[in-house]
Amino acid sequence: MTQTHGRKHAVITVAICFLIAVIEGMDIQAAGIAVKGVAAEFGLDKTYQGYFLSAGILGLLPGSLMGGRWADKYGRKAVLIASVAIFALFTLFTAWVNSLATLLLVRFLAGAGLGAAMPNLITLAAESVKPEHRARAVGMMYAGMPVGAAILSLVAASNFGENWKNIFYLGGLLPLLVIPVMVWLLPESREFLQARQNRTIVQGRFQDLFSNGLAARTLLLWVSYFFTLMVVYLMLSWLPSLFQELGFSRKQGSTAQFWFMVSATVGTVLLGYLTDRWHKALVIALMYGGILAGLLSLNGASGLEQMYWAAALTGAFVIGCQGVLYAFGGIVYPTAVRATGVGTAAAVGRIGATLGPTIAGMLLSQGYGAAGVITSAIPCIIVSALCMFLVVRQISQEQTQASGTCALPAAGKA
Repeated sequence: MTQTHGRKHAVITVAICFLIAVIEGMDIQAAGIAVKGVAAEFGLDKTYQGYFLSAGILGLLPGSLMGGRWADKYGRKAVLIASVAIFALFTLFTAWVNSLATLLLVRFLAGAGLGAAMPNLITLAAESVKPEHRARAVGMMYAGMPVGAAILSLVAASNFGENWKNIFYLGGLLPLLVIPVMVWLLPESREFLQARQNRTIVQGRFQDLFSNGLAARTLLLWVSYFFTLMVVYLMLSWLPSLFQELGFSRKQGSTAQFWFMVSATVGTVLLGYLTDRWHKALVIALMYGGILAGLLSLNGASGLEQMYWAAALTGAFVIGCQGVLYAFGGIVYPTAVRATGVGTAAAVGRIGATLGPTIAGMLLSQGYGAAGVITSAIPCIIVSALCMFLVVRQISQEQTQASGTCALPAAGKA
């Protein structure tokens, strides 16, 4: 395989995965944008609005868990195509339901399809490039998520976005159009194909995440994913409502949300690049410090211009942080269990992601307001940062001792 063919393989893989990530970003933002219209149609209070926002996120948990495992057993491409098809169909069904129970069910199933797609996107992007370029490849792929959310924010500010059902029609039809492109153009991971040829490798076993020196980093990644995704999805799901709680109009909230996502795109790519180039402890300090600064600035913003700047600062680091965590998952696990490791960590993170919007809804219903919701996220960020520092310390020690077959590849300094 020539260098040109290898580069073409990487470009096509990352580009298609980026496109699917755009669709994911649209879906994640869709629930937060549509929640007011859904509440009006089904008569939901703040608590039940939280249930609606959490239903799709809850579906991400089993989807991430099984999508990663099946990808290590049957291939990344096939599982990704099936996942996108499931997500597309149940997103369309969201606009057709006529009861609250059915609404929650289809959101859960759409989330399951989307959850199964994510570990495959991360793994395909990571395995399409050399080990020293994996973080930036994952960052470029995951930058599609805030791009999709920003696009939907613009749609929400238009007349088309006033009807909440239109949001889900758009979110369901777009992935159906992408599936033929995936079938024809998306290449399977070469690393997976090579690993499958080695008959001694048993792929897709959860217990392998706790052997060969992986147990400590697996547990630390789980805790960090849990609390980080709790904050990420709290912000994504409730951001439009939080801006309105702070006294801004729907249009102003949509504009702030747009800048949140535009900045998130830049932050995701930049942090992914720095993860490959900088000492990884410095990247962790930068991204979690940036999240804390963003949350504090949101809490203290008093004018519209300040709110726009605060939203941009928060978006750059909150979404960028999630991209870096996914990149770490793609780096620290070997090929045979990479998708299983990423998918399982993401599934644990989805538990936190499910709790985040529900807790926010309860805080708002009890009168704590937007400031209380934002403040509640700060301890989660501190715990996540400490866990990631410990992961980096463990990897550095393993590299120094030059022991173990699952040590971090030489992809920048640990």
